[in-house]
Amino acid sequence: MKKSNQFVGLPIISIADGAEVGHVKSLVVNPKEGMVDFLTVEHADWQISVRAVPFKKIVGVGEFAVMIEDSTSIFDLTEIPIANELVQKKINVVGAKLIDRKGQLIGEATEFFINEDTGAILGLELSLRSKKVILSSEQLITYGRDLIVIKEEAQLNFLDKAEMLLGNLNEVAATVEQPEVTQELSEFQEKQLTLLTGRTTTKDIFERNGNLLFPNGTTLKKEDVRKAQEKGPAVLAELSMNVVG
Repeated sequence: MKKSNQFVGLPIISIADGAEVGHVKSLVVNPKEGMVDFLTVEHADWQISVRAVPFKKIVGVGEFAVMIEDSTSIFDLTEIPIANELVQKKINVVGAKLIDRKGQLIGEATEFFINEDTGAILGLELSLRSKKVILSSEQLITYGRDLIVIKEEAQLNFLDKAEMLLGNLNEVAATVEQPEVTQELSEFQEKQLTLLTGRTTTKDIFERNGNLLFPNGTTLKKEDVRKAQEKGPAVLAELSMNVVG
């Protein structure tokens, strides 16, 4: 399970070519099915056409990249009428107001959770007046452009943790064991630090907002790698694939 914002900005890697073929620009939601059907693809060489990869063509979604078999998995939207139609509908889950069948305004969706294997929307994170809660997709009736209609009894089924969407109590319990999780993350970051320190960049590395982070030819110091780690997985993946030494 991943949040929608964990997809945006990830490099898309072609397994056959061993190369980056673009970045995830946005998620295209099929409101009828409650699924993410496509990921739109951003690439510096594609200035006019809009391209997308069907979710069913994705081999895997990791922390640092979306993996596809080869570049033929990416299509021009003009070749996929249903994808173009969904893009034009502009279903924006994040920021949508939630209203129940009785006409009561419940809150606003601030995030949504996706099964990274199937693209199914598992649930939403809602902002209420006093707190944030989780709502399973089973409580949703209609995805609209600016509104999401939910069942009348939805307020009785709010969840405290996103992991509860999986119905896996062991996974929920695991999230409580913060010291162990933190330790695992720290060890992984230390491995990245060891692998990248002393290597030299082979291209300019930018932050997602477009600011230059490391110029081409930068020999990375420990503090540089730490800085890249703070900027997020997409930036770190970009850095990892463009160093030598």
